Amino acid sequence: MTHHHDHGHDHSHDHSHGHSHSHSHDHSHELTFEQKLDKLFTHWIDHNESHKDTFLIWAGRAKEAGLAGVAGNLEKAGQLSEDVTSQLKDALNKLKG
Repeated sequence: MTHHHDHGHDHSHDHSHGHSHSHSHDHSHELTFEQKLDKLFTHWIDHNESHKDTFLIWAGRAKEAGLAGVAGNLEKAGQLSEDVTSQLKDALNKLKG
């Protein structure tokens, strides 16, 4: 049994990526260890601040839902996130001298 299904348009499936995956092995552009740390600290600080904000938002929602214990844990997580951010900022300041 042959099944022919005509959609009235072509179904060309070119799966080529259209770009190269090659790269140069000239590593003179690589970041120094300190530059990598600088970028990582900046990323970690932003990321951690985002988590802190989310914890505190959900702590408020948990409190409104009558889940005081859960809210307390989320508030504590937010406080701990602030401590982590403080440590990361201190390390970044030391790195920058």
